[in-house]
Amino acid sequence: MPRNLPSTLAVAAVLGLTTITGAYAHETAKGPNGGAVVDVDGHHVEFVPSATEMTFYLTGEADTPIASTGAKIKAIAQDAGKMAQIDLAPVEPNKLVGKLAAPLTKGAKVVVTGVLSDGHALQARFVAP
Repeated sequence: MPRNLPSTLAVAAVLGLTTITGAYAHETAKGPNGGAVVDVDGHHVEFVPSATEMTFYLTGEADTPIASTGAKIKAIAQDAGKMAQIDLAPVEPNKLVGKLAAPLTKGAKVVVTGVLSDGHALQARFVAP
């Protein structure tokens, strides 16, 4: 069995999940930056892709910025049958940015998972516009 098969299967399972209330957030609205917003236990994550990168804005319940420094979060994209893990780098005050090898196609699935600097676990699913 290939070494990375268990992790590949785990990623495929995460991308294929349907929404489960409380454990897995889904897109609920449009945010101030024009992207899809997901509410995860009082934390808001806004997904704004461009041709060269994906940006996630982090805010709290009152739409106040949540510091991105110290967050340990990654994005996993499934696009045209291919999966890729994108490392996200903090950009203050409240952004996480990851470089894309190619633009996401419409309908690509993106899962963001990890831990915020305040210790809260985060998992959110988006569909590329």
